[in-house]
Amino acid sequence: MSRFRVPTPVLRGLRRGAALAVLASALGGCTWIELTDAGAAVAQGTASEVAGCELVGDVTASTQDRVLLKRGRGKVAEELIVLARNEAATVGGDTIVPRGPMVDGRQTFDVYRCGPAG
Repeated sequence: MSRFRVPTPVLRGLRRGAALAVLASALGGCTWIELTDAGAAVAQGTASEVAGCELVGDVTASTQDRVLLKRGRGKVAEELIVLARNEAATVGGDTIVPRGPMVDGRQTFDVYRCGPAG
C-alpha cells in the first residue's frame, strides 16, 4: 500500500500561513488601550454640543493601524477615542470633539470644559 506524502516545504508553508492568519486575526481584535477612571468622566461630543463650553486645548492620539495586516478602521477609531479621553482628563477637559478625520492611526481632538472647573 503506497501513501501520498506532501513535500515538507509545502507543509511548512501551510503551517506558516495558518499561524500568521491566526495571529493576525487574534491581534486584529485586541485592544491594548484601557480607559482610565479620569478618562471615563470625559464625553465625546459634537461642535454644536460644546458651543457654550471653554476650549482648553487639543490632543492628538495615535495608535498602530497595522499589526502584520491593516487593522479594522472601527477598532483603530475606538482606541483613538479612548486615548483622547484619557489625555483630555489630564488637561482639565470633560468633552472631546474630533477636529478632523482619522489618518494613518492618528487623530486630533479639541478638548473642552463644559462643566464646572474641578
